[in-house]
Amino acid sequence: MKPYPGTQSVRRALAILQAFTDERPSWKLVDLARELELNKTTTYRLLTALESAGMVSRGEGETYRLGPGILTLAGRALRQNDLRQVVRPYLEQLAHDTGETASLDLLVDDEILIFDEVIGHRLVGSVSSLGTRHPIYATSTGKVILACLSEARVEELLSRPLPPITPTTITDPDELRRQLAQIRQDGYAVGNGELEEDLIVVGAPIHQFDGRVTAAISVGGPAARFSPERTREMGELVRDTAVRISAQLGWEPRIFTG
Repeated sequence: MKPYPGTQSVRRALAILQAFTDERPSWKLVDLARELELNKTTTYRLLTALESAGMVSRGEGETYRLGPGILTLAGRALRQNDLRQVVRPYLEQLAHDTGETASLDLLVDDEILIFDEVIGHRLVGSVSSLGTRHPIYATSTGKVILACLSEARVEELLSRPLPPITPTTITDPDELRRQLAQIRQDGYAVGNGELEEDLIVVGAPIHQFDGRVTAAISVGGPAARFSPERTREMGELVRDTAVRISAQLGWEPRIFTG
């Protein structure tokens, strides 16, 4: 089946936008063309079109970055997303009550995307991570979503390489399976320095009306503020909040058999 006329240019333009990452926020024309295996003329033409729409901006030395138009589109997408609208008040309440940062995370392409967050009022640890992605096995929200997936899906994900992010990242599939069993029993997961050293985050699953889980909420902060007792209290608070969110989405607790 032949692609529709013009779709090649669209795909190439999207590839250019997706090349701008946290690790590589800026590109020179020649480097970007080489990375995407395009000729310089085509790359320049597409960059010029994107620049005129505000999607990229050009700085000194012919260096390109994402432009303000991306922020406008992202803001519209966030405002139009029903899940975010439902969850946002709960995140605000969690951040207010705990003083810690509360977030809404989504499962996207086998990774965890921080889709929304409310920064806590405590000075230490109040840093925005909105829009970042993390490995599913190294986060509390990722592990709690894993615990709700089918056994076949879990085995598929755990059969892949699990490179360590920190010295305490759990990379042994058997140990992760044991944790998932405990998570199903507790209704929440704890990430203890597995994504970032000295950071503790507790996460709980959000169930859609049909029981599917592709999102989770979390609360986290420096390990110095999370004693074992407070971590347990936070886990129960986040779990109970996630249950209320799920109920608002039409889920009935009996659907969850974990």
